[in-house]
Amino acid sequence: MALPSYASPLERLWRYTYLLICTAIFIFLIAPILIVIPLSFNAEPYFTFTEKMLAFDPEGYSLRWYDILLTFGMAAPEAARDGAWWADVWENATWVQVAKNSAIVGVFSTLLATVLGTIAALGLSRPEMPYRRAIMAVLISPMIVPIIITATGLFFFYSSTGLSGSYAGVVLAHATLGIPFVIITVTATLIGFDRSLSRAAASLGASPTTSFFKITMPLIMPGVVSGALFAFVTSFDEVVVVLFVAAHDQQTIPRQMWNGIREQISPAILSVATILVVISIALLAMVEILRRRSEKLRGVTPY
Repeated sequence: MALPSYASPLERLWRYTYLLICTAIFIFLIAPILIVIPLSFNAEPYFTFTEKMLAFDPEGYSLRWYDILLTFGMAAPEAARDGAWWADVWENATWVQVAKNSAIVGVFSTLLATVLGTIAALGLSRPEMPYRRAIMAVLISPMIVPIIITATGLFFFYSSTGLSGSYAGVVLAHATLGIPFVIITVTATLIGFDRSLSRAAASLGASPTTSFFKITMPLIMPGVVSGALFAFVTSFDEVVVVLFVAAHDQQTIPRQMWNGIREQISPAILSVATILVVISIALLAMVEILRRRSEKLRGVTPY
């Protein structure tokens, strides 16, 4: 927002100082991400910029670390890249396997977290709901409590119930971490929901189920999808819980990155990080689109 023409010199000075502070904070937050992206194209097995990279010499840049994401763990990485080679990638490549595990766990945990979180948000948004604040505090506690405490508790609980080392246990653990994000986003959407629409539908003979799926759900859908995206990102990025409750053959992308840092430092980790950054940016862009759509549906005009 531009300053008015009658702004005093002190107000103008504060505006430029404020913009400078915001820019500095933005650079401080975004710099680590911006550094990772070019380093993933390093032709040398280093985590630093080489002289050729600083000189923008094409020989200093390479896609070798992205290629390793496909060939690492293959039975025949040097074979001709035909259909059999790609089948080998799909069946044996380590990074492809962990990506499939991350996708499977992420999708199912997101579906579970979205369903349970939406139901909880609908209940907590009703004024007649008793002990709403206490219940809300309990439900969002996985987002507040240090993750190591949650992971330890899940480990002991799953060990006694037989869920430890199973895909079901990993999915349930990730859903536990994603539910608070769904509750918060859906609850925020329900704050601006006009409940007179549901009462009008009921007065016209619509059943509660019909009213929910025809009126309530379409209006809160942007919040539901936003919560689902946050839950998916939480699952896709989680490593501590996986270290505690997953088996050795259930490694996800973050856990494989952890193993790569601990056992064999390779710039291939930077390639994975770059891909995850791109995915995160795409998801954030989708969340922003949904937010604007939600404001449009509720008749809210952002300043």
